Amino acid sequence: MTARPRVLVVEDNDRNMKLFRDVLGAAGYTTFEAVSGVAAVALAAEHVPSLVLMDIQLPDIDGVEALRRLRADERTAGVQVLALTAQAMWGDRERFLEAGFDGYLAKPVDVGELLAIVRQHCAGDP
Repeated sequence: MTARPRVLVVEDNDRNMKLFRDVLGAAGYTTFEAVSGVAAVALAAEHVPSLVLMDIQLPDIDGVEALRRLRADERTAGVQVLALTAQAMWGDRERFLEAGFDGYLAKPVDVGELLAIVRQHCAGDP
């Protein structure tokens, strides 16, 4: 039996976290969760995920800084990281991709788009 792909969801909003947990779990992914950038970096290093969904606005370091730290660690440097943000103004997507994110999802998240982009970027698709 193959292990289910693991997605680290970094989100400080309980309602959004529940949505990601429910949708991804039903689609066959295992999720684990962090509510801050510092916690996300530590969890990712310990349990190298298949994919990270990274909120940009977090209570400690922002998602861009957390991404920088993930890329600087050889254990997590190659993990796909998607920006997850309510910053959906013109040019934001390009700005986050230029910062090094592998993809971008605007909130509120469309469930179909969420599953499509996770499948596209997740190693070991269920």
